[in-house]
Amino acid sequence: MAFGIRRQELIEWKEKVQKGEIAFLTHYWYDERFPQYTTVTKVGCSDIEKLAAWGEKYGLRREWIHKRIWFPHFDLLGEKQIMILRQEGLVDHLKRFRLESKGEGEK
Repeated sequence: MAFGIRRQELIEWKEKVQKGEIAFLTHYWYDERFPQYTTVTKVGCSDIEKLAAWGEKYGLRREWIHKRIWFPHFDLLGEKQIMILRQEGLVDHLKRFRLESKGEGEK
């Protein structure tokens, strides 16, 4: 279940993904399988090869791609999420969702 994103952000993410760009969307999230995490970052790109190559840089496996017809993406959680957002220069995501103050992205 997603929370804390604006409709325009979702529209822009979808447009970038469909154009074959690497796009980031962070939002509050709850999944009972992962109760220790309060946010997720979806990194999408319609070009699966490009997305897989991007993921390899961060140790993400091709088989972890959620192969949605229109919006293939990786889900980033916890420590890996914070590390990748920092390396990608997406400090605004870290600040907005207070990830820097959570240490490892956990509650």
